Amino acid sequence: MIAFLRNLVLEDIWLKLFSLALAILIWFTVTFVSQKDVRTDTRVLVNLPVSLLSSVEDVHNFKVNPDRVKVTVQGDFETLQRLQSEGVRARVDLTGIAAVRELRKPVEVSVPAGVTFLRVVPDHVQVILPPER
Repeated sequence: MIAFLRNLVLEDIWLKLFSLALAILIWFTVTFVSQKDVRTDTRVLVNLPVSLLSSVEDVHNFKVNPDRVKVTVQGDFETLQRLQSEGVRARVDLTGIAAVRELRKPVEVSVPAGVTFLRVVPDHVQVILPPER
């Protein structure tokens, strides 16, 4: 039994020490990379206009209430500094909607790469089809 344990530890000792050193190096590398200080920040875009997405053949003159929303986004500090309000879009999808006088629809927000959408206030808007004259 003692001969078995001695062979288990001492046989190929240099290969085992090299493997241990390599494992420690990989562990330090992963720990260092995961603790890299990335400054994330949030930004609030106010009075962002809500655009309407409708099918080509739809000629109705829809209105939304409210027509502006507040969007909160998150990303690294440099990306948010370069972010323009035009890069973030709030829209309401009206495709497939028949003639309805009033309807509540969710606001969909699209953001550029490197930016995470957090929330929109209000998250639903009222879609109004004005009466025909």
